[in-house]
Amino acid sequence: MSPPPDQPPSPSAPRLAGRPAVSARRGRIIAVASGKGGVGKTFLSVTLSHAFAKRGQRTLLFDGDLGLANVDIQLGLMPKYDLGAVIAGKVALNQAAVRYDAGGFDVIAGRSGSGSLANIPLSRLQILGEDLAIMAGRYDRIIIDLGAGVEKSVRQLAKAADTIIIVTSDEPTSLTDAYAFIKINTMERGASDIRIVVNAANSTREGERIYQTLFKACNGFLKISPPLAGIVRRDARVRESIRNQTPILVRSPSSEAAVDVDAIAERLLAG
Repeated sequence: MSPPPDQPPSPSAPRLAGRPAVSARRGRIIAVASGKGGVGKTFLSVTLSHAFAKRGQRTLLFDGDLGLANVDIQLGLMPKYDLGAVIAGKVALNQAAVRYDAGGFDVIAGRSGSGSLANIPLSRLQILGEDLAIMAGRYDRIIIDLGAGVEKSVRQLAKAADTIIIVTSDEPTSLTDAYAFIKINTMERGASDIRIVVNAANSTREGERIYQTLFKACNGFLKISPPLAGIVRRDARVRESIRNQTPILVRSPSSEAAVDVDAIAERLLAG
């Protein structure tokens, strides 16, 4: 991808440089969501992006956490432009993308350390979603790291996705909040491709038990049956990789968590 221009365009510039007159091929957009924070959503987004790139997939990781963006921090990136510059009209969305060479994928960073994007009008978020759909014509996979919770801004960005992955853990609040996200999404969008990832499970069996708890609630009350995308086992090397701002597939590629996320990517590619 060509580097951003030295002189950014004016706010009246097109939303997306090179935007075609007719909508481009829609690629596979995956939104990673969670009912509450602290369940490993960003770790999963980063590692999935890396796993897709390893398989030859042209991949973009979009930091859609408008309140607490931190993808750039986890990767040790200092991009020239971020989502804030896009919202301000300084650059088009694709011009904010930077290459993360260690992982082989592109990143559009949020505005870390600032909640200034948390109150973006929903109409502007809809435009962002449309531009992401157009950018999908240039990528095989786009991963949206959504903010935690069920706020309207989170749900609006989720509408751009073909698949939504809900990350949960064994904490009761994580399960109830994951269910709340699924319920609201189902009420607003009807049937959609929602899949579950259980993170930081003490074992595969425990992860399956946690999944069954959420599945039974969805099946019993919402009459939907979201499948299990995968289980990521608890692994101390996850914290180490985050602390060292290095993806786990670089720092500890044979660790249990790395192997588990790699398997999730494989399943997603299989459909």
